[in-house]
Amino acid sequence: MTIEAGQERRTRAYAWLPWLALALAWFATAQVRPLFDPDEGRYAEIPREMLLSGDWVTPRFDGLKYFEKPPLQYWATATIYRLVGVHEWSSRLWTVGLAFACLGAVYGWTRRLHGRDAARSALVALAVSPFFLVVGHLDLLDPGFTLWLTAAVLAFTLAQSAPQHSDAERRWMMAAWGAGALAILTKGIVVGVLTLGALIIYSLLERDARPWRRLHPGAGLPLFLVLAAPWFAVVSLRNPGFAQFFFVHEHFTRFLTTVHQRVEPWWYFLPLLLAGTLPWIVPLARALRAAWTGAGIASGPPDQRPASAFKPCKFLLIYALFTLVFFSFSDSKLAPYILPMFPVLAAVTGAQAAGDARFTQRAAWIGAVLVAFVGLGLLVYSALHNSYVPHEAWVWVLAGTVAAAGGLAALLPGLRAHARGAAGVTAVSAILAWQCLLCAYGVIPPSHSARDLVAAVRPYVGRETRLYSIGQYRETVSPYLGRTLTLVAYEGELQFGLNAEPGRQTATPQQFAAAWDASRDAVAFFDPGMWDDWRRRGLPGRVVAADSYTVAVSRW
Repeated sequence: MTIEAGQERRTRAYAWLPWLALALAWFATAQVRPLFDPDEGRYAEIPREMLLSGDWVTPRFDGLKYFEKPPLQYWATATIYRLVGVHEWSSRLWTVGLAFACLGAVYGWTRRLHGRDAARSALVALAVSPFFLVVGHLDLLDPGFTLWLTAAVLAFTLAQSAPQHSDAERRWMMAAWGAGALAILTKGIVVGVLTLGALIIYSLLERDARPWRRLHPGAGLPLFLVLAAPWFAVVSLRNPGFAQFFFVHEHFTRFLTTVHQRVEPWWYFLPLLLAGTLPWIVPLARALRAAWTGAGIASGPPDQRPASAFKPCKFLLIYALFTLVFFSFSDSKLAPYILPMFPVLAAVTGAQAAGDARFTQRAAWIGAVLVAFVGLGLLVYSALHNSYVPHEAWVWVLAGTVAAAGGLAALLPGLRAHARGAAGVTAVSAILAWQCLLCAYGVIPPSHSARDLVAAVRPYVGRETRLYSIGQYRETVSPYLGRTLTLVAYEGELQFGLNAEPGRQTATPQQFAAAWDASRDAVAFFDPGMWDDWRRRGLPGRVVAADSYTVAVSRW
């Protein structure tokens, strides 16, 4: 064996070490942070109830039918619970793990089409994005949806970039159909709107209908239906009201009306997009121009291709812009909706920045400045809003600042010359830094989780204790208690389930008062305003815990 061959073999043998470092950094705080209200509590609780009931068809939330989203994430998390138990980290494992997989997907796609240097730049871009890092570390549906949608779009572009009628074209299109099905099982039919909308616009702008002839629907559509259709069919048969609620109310009504009371201005997503891409905003602007014009970005694998060949970066740009415009026109807006934009924008940016030796260094120092700025902002907010800063917040902000400062090692001459090392240090530092700031946010009042509240209440809750929620439903109470609550004077997002099964998991104020008076073993979680009203009316019981949003009262 030659010296060169031995070195190459050792390089391949240790190629997994940077990814191990990234993984350890990515999952570093999964068990440290409490479950945040409302979403993390919801997506931790539904799988717990699914596992407990054994009903894997009809999702339930607080014991009530809950059809706002499809069940793939519930199934996955319930399976994880069965294997390792119900914990904060296990409730996040699926969604945070799929967000981490976005890094691998972006790196693999960019390396395949544009080379190793471009792949490193794309990885760094996504890894230092504050928006992607924060949302990707929360137990939401959006990180998983983003992975499957990104996988579908990237696989589609690989299929279109492969030789026509080749095995590679067919394999990648099958992957695209399969990933699209998993995206629908995660968040619904919006995946079809985003992907088909982007393809229609691309075909019109390029005056190219060939991508439509290379979709392999004869094999792809059956695969898609086999994966996506069975649950929709079975749940519709078992629950006659499902189809109208899920397809009409949760898709068309949500998009076209303000029924969900999430009204924001048309430009709502633009500051979020800017904040999420700020460490690489200048290379992104250059990449967008190059992708649109086709200048400076190769249009496929390294082999020679005619000028009329499919343009993957332009398609990704159109897909990202269409996603932004589509959700901007919606009458219901939430920040995580645009998360699917970030992996593809990072890939396009990496493709353009392949020859830019300073890309990683600029991303490192801009990212470090952002961390310091946001960390200081959290401390100032707490000082102004609460008149003090919790000790834990100081510790987490300091840890985040130190982690971000570690990323500045990429600016040192010795590491600057080592592209892989500089990229790895920058990515790991940013991943750790933003997790630390997320932890700081979690300990700054007002309360973002019921974890401490439930810990104080737990000594008063036995197996037979009756539990009530009055005037509210605090989503993180149930997963931490491991119990459902009887609702009083509250509907909220549980309205459909309450209407579908009248009398289940609910009581009128009069029924609650009678049961409370007759009981000696009950705990109620009150909205503070509601508690003041009940207290003035002489409701017996004593306050055993309280925070910014909930007052816990025991009948003992």
